[in-house]
Amino acid sequence: MGVFEGKRALVTGGTRGLGAAVVAHLAARGADVVTTARSKPEDAPEGVAFIAADIATAEGCARVAAETIRLLGGLDIIVHVAGGSSAPGGGFAALTDDFWRSEIDLNLMPAVRLDRQLAPQLSQGGVIVHVTSIQRQLPLPESTTAYASAKAALSTYSKSLSKELAPKGVRVVRVSPGWIETEASVALAERIAESSGTDYEGAKAIIMNALGGIPLGRPAKPEEVAGVIGFLASPAASAVTGVEYVVDGGTVPTV
Repeated sequence: MGVFEGKRALVTGGTRGLGAAVVAHLAARGADVVTTARSKPEDAPEGVAFIAADIATAEGCARVAAETIRLLGGLDIIVHVAGGSSAPGGGFAALTDDFWRSEIDLNLMPAVRLDRQLAPQLSQGGVIVHVTSIQRQLPLPESTTAYASAKAALSTYSKSLSKELAPKGVRVVRVSPGWIETEASVALAERIAESSGTDYEGAKAIIMNALGGIPLGRPAKPEEVAGVIGFLASPAASAVTGVEYVVDGGTVPTV
């Protein structure tokens, strides 16, 4: 249980969904954890430091980097979870420059900016985990073109960074989730259920069909993805760098 005893970790977007599961996973195993989001939740986990900042901006990233080092005195693990999409449906024609910019600012640039400032602070044996998405391989043209493109850029950036930092003793890895049953996805399924005249399970089936099916038959739980991230951040994965672990229940149909 103390696999991260004495380790110092930053988790972005750590107040809900997958981010909250990663924070809980690392903290329960001994890590000193700092997390960040735009606003602090009322039920913030005890013993976890929180920095309020908008990391979709350069100023927010600078604040997080400075406060993390002030609070922890150094750093061993960075997990980039923050991301998402506010782009509308309607295909590529509905995506204005502003939508493209917001998707890139949220899904790519926080990792670029925070890594630039914090990678030099990582201890020998440090780890950076970038959370990408299977959308980079399976974009949905109706609604996720910009998000998927930003995640593809994040994956390429992460691979390049891994080559640069590995000789310095820092590992860089990616975790690519499929559909995760977070608060946001539950709310989405409930809205689909209401509009389609079905129940929650029926709405889940509609979502799975839209993804081309999930052979496992269900979405992943946040804790399941957090467990993979925890493994990759641990000494058990000390020879693993530059690769992407897919957690999608078999959704991606190719090798």
